[in-house]
Amino acid sequence: MSKIRNIGIFAHVDAGKTTLTEQILSHAGAIRSTGSVDSGTAHTDTLPVERRRGISVRATCVSFPYKDVQINLIDTPGHVDFSAEIERSLWALDAAVLVVCAVEGVQPQTEVLFNAMQERQMPVIFFLNKSDREGADPNRVLWQIRRMLSGRAVMPNDSDAVAELICESDDELLERYLGGEAFSRDFLDNRLADAVRNGDAYPVLYGSALRNDGIPSLLDAIGRFFPSPCDTGELCGVIFAAQQDRTLGRGVWVRLFGGSLENRDAITLPSGIDPYTGEEKAVQYKITQIHDAGGTPVGRLGAGEIGVVYGLGNAPVGHVLGNSGCLPRRIESGRLRTPLITVRVIPEQPEKMPELRAACQVLSGEDPLLQAQFFTSLNELQLQVMGKIQLEILEELLLTRFDLRVRFSDPAIIYRETISRRSEGFVAYLAPKPCWAVLRFSIEPAPRGSGVTFVSEVSGRELLPRYQHQVEQALPLALRQGRLGWQVTDVKITLTEGQHHLIHTHPLDFIVATPMAVQDGLQRGGSTLLEPILAVRFILSPEHVGRVMSDVVSMRGEVLDSVNDGERVILNALIPVQSSLDYSVTLASATGGRGAMSVRLHGYRECPLELGSTAERKSVDPLDTSKYILAARSALEGGIFDLE
Repeated sequence: MSKIRNIGIFAHVDAGKTTLTEQILSHAGAIRSTGSVDSGTAHTDTLPVERRRGISVRATCVSFPYKDVQINLIDTPGHVDFSAEIERSLWALDAAVLVVCAVEGVQPQTEVLFNAMQERQMPVIFFLNKSDREGADPNRVLWQIRRMLSGRAVMPNDSDAVAELICESDDELLERYLGGEAFSRDFLDNRLADAVRNGDAYPVLYGSALRNDGIPSLLDAIGRFFPSPCDTGELCGVIFAAQQDRTLGRGVWVRLFGGSLENRDAITLPSGIDPYTGEEKAVQYKITQIHDAGGTPVGRLGAGEIGVVYGLGNAPVGHVLGNSGCLPRRIESGRLRTPLITVRVIPEQPEKMPELRAACQVLSGEDPLLQAQFFTSLNELQLQVMGKIQLEILEELLLTRFDLRVRFSDPAIIYRETISRRSEGFVAYLAPKPCWAVLRFSIEPAPRGSGVTFVSEVSGRELLPRYQHQVEQALPLALRQGRLGWQVTDVKITLTEGQHHLIHTHPLDFIVATPMAVQDGLQRGGSTLLEPILAVRFILSPEHVGRVMSDVVSMRGEVLDSVNDGERVILNALIPVQSSLDYSVTLASATGGRGAMSVRLHGYRECPLELGSTAERKSVDPLDTSKYILAARSALEGGIFDLE
C-alpha cells in the first residue's frame, strides 16, 4: 500500500488537463500512443458524446505503474456544469494535480477547485501548462498563485525559495540557514515532501503537455511529494461512481480506506424507509466480481485501493461501505456546487415515458444530484441540473445510450420558502376509523441557512417514542412543498402535544398526520419566498469593469469588492440566479472572450413574490383532508409514503 498514489487531475476549462493526462499515460508506458481531445481519441474520454464534442463529461480512472509506485489517476471534467463529477472524485483521492494555463493564469474555477482541496486538507501540486505559448509567463502565474491561493507555493528547483519556506516554521533550521549553512538537495526535497503532505507547501512545476515538456518531472514529483494511503483498520470505503457493463451489469467504483472486499462477500445496503416503523430497511447483496482501477479482474480490493465492484444492485453513489466513522473526510453531495434549476423531460413519443423514467433513474443512480422525480398527478418527469451544457449532454446520452429522443422545458429556478411568523399547527386524525393521531407543532422562522430543526417537548408517556420517531421521519415529506409549492427551509419545528390510542392507533397514522399538522401551521404563519443567490467572482480587463458593475446592478445584484492587480481586476458580487442564468454568454460577448466568471451558491434571501414564482402542487394537498386521507389509504406503496 505504501507504493500507491491515488491522485486526480483538475483544471479550469481549456487548461489542457486531458492532454496532460495523455502524456502522463504515455510516459508511464500505459498507452502506446497519445490520443487527442480534438480528434476524439483521448483514452480517458470514453463516452461517444465526449469523443464527438471534445469535452470531458465523466471522471475516468486509469491505473499504471511508474518506477516503484502504482498510480491510480482520475481525470475529471473541467466544465462547471459537471462539478458533481469533480466533487465525487475528490471523495476518492489522496492528492491532486491542479493544472493552470501559463498564459491565462489563475481563473475563478481554479480558486473554486483549490478551495475545495484545501477544505479536504488535500496535498496539491500546481502544473503550469502551455508554457510554450506566446504570452506564457510562469513567474507571473506563480505570483498569482501566491497572491490569490496560497503564499506557500514554491518551485521545487528553486533551492533558496524552498529553504526559506521550510525554515519559516522551524526555528532551529532558520538559525542554521541564517548562519550560512547550505542544505543539500536531498535534505530540501525530503523536508519539502513532508511540508506538501501536511498541506504546508504547494510545489509549482511548469511545462507543455502538447510539446511533451515537463512530464517526467511531474511524474517524479507525484511519487516523491504525494502521500501513500493510510489504512483505517476496519472496513471503510465510499462508492464514488457507477458504470454499466454489458456482461457483469451495474458496477460501482469504490475507494477503500480500510479493510478489504472479496468476491462473494456479503454487503448490507439500505433499501428505503419502512413506513410502519420509520426505520431504515436493508437488503443483503453478494459481490460477484471485483476489477482493479485498470479494469483487470482481481477478486479482491484492499485498503488504499480503487476498483470496480459488481453485484451490489442499485447501491447509491455516496454510500459508505463499513464504518463511516473511519472516513478521513466528509462525504456530502452538493458542497462544491448544487443544482439551482429544474427542467421537465419530455419524450418525443409519449408512450415511451415509462422507458424514459427508467433511464433517468439509472442516470440519477450515477449522479444523485439529478434527483429524477416523476409526478403521477401531473404526468411529469423532472430533473435538477447545473446548466445548459449539462442539458445538451443529457439529451445526447439519452439518445445514444437509451435510444430515447427527448426535449427539455425551459429551465425554472429552484426557489425555497419559509414561514413568515411563528404559528401553531394542529391535527386530530380520528376518523374514519381505525385511526388515532393527535399532533400539535410550534413552527417558527429560523436564521437563513440553518435548515430544519426539530425538537420534541412531549414525553414518551404521552406519545410513545416509536410514534415520535415516525413524526421526525415524516418531516421531509411534510416540508417537501410548502404553501407556495417550494421546499420549506429555515424553520424550527417543536412538537408540543401528541396523543395516541392503545386500540385505535394504526402504525401509519403519525406519518399521515404529520403533513396535515405541519401544513396547517404553515398556512397560519404565512409564507416567505426565498430565491437562490450566487456568489460570483469575475476576472476582467480594467476596461470592462464599468460595464460588468452596471450589469450586476441591473440584475438586482450587489458588488462586494474589487481588487486591481495591474493587469486585471477581480470583482466579487452577489447576484440572484433568476436574473443571471445566461450572463456567461453576455460576459463573453462584452469582453471579447477575455472575461471569466465562477459561481457558487451563497445562500437564499427573501424575494417579492412578483419577482419569483410559485410551484404547482405535485401531490394531494394535506389540507384537502378528505382527498388526502383517501389518497393515503389507497396508495401504501407510493404517494405520501414515498419518503425518499
